[in-house]
Amino acid sequence: MKNKNYKEKYSRKVNKKPIKDKKKVDKKWVLIISILSFLISLVFSFIGETVIPNAHIAISIMLIFIFVFLGIIFDMIGVAVTVADVSVFNSMATKRVKGAKIGVKLIKSAPKVSSFCNDVIGDICGIISGSTGLNIAIIISNKFDVNLLLLTLLITAFIAAITIGGKALGKSFAINNSNIILFRFVKIISLFTFWR
Repeated sequence: MKNKNYKEKYSRKVNKKPIKDKKKVDKKWVLIISILSFLISLVFSFIGETVIPNAHIAISIMLIFIFVFLGIIFDMIGVAVTVADVSVFNSMATKRVKGAKIGVKLIKSAPKVSSFCNDVIGDICGIISGSTGLNIAIIISNKFDVNLLLLTLLITAFIAAITIGGKALGKSFAINNSNIILFRFVKIISLFTFWR
């Protein structure tokens, strides 16, 4: 009986507690990132449809590796920003180290930076490398009379393997070296901006 009364009293107390407001979704950021993704995808798709089909096979292969490498690099930056220690960059900022303030801003905006680097840039690089792979498959199939379906499957599987493998290696490297990666990234950014 006593136990029953305790449970009722406790459940009433729990139910009376005000529910904490969770952070609202930043609708403005979602809109900006969606528009930005659309514009970047449009530009890269246009390049993919006009330049890549007319490119030499060696240039197409080189483009695949460039886009895969870019996807891996930006994935590493996205991970590094989420894991980096803000106190390290605050300390550097007080010593007026170039780019440290940018590092602090990026860490404080980690979800947005990570979303842009991992999702926007990463996905676009994946799409472009895939379409370039298809272009290579078509060129090889026409030149050497090879089965297009089989060739497309092999090339896309190869691109997926190097992308996923590269990102897996990059993520573990970024987790263990987040401050160094972010510091080098902000050093590059600081060359193109007056924001210190």
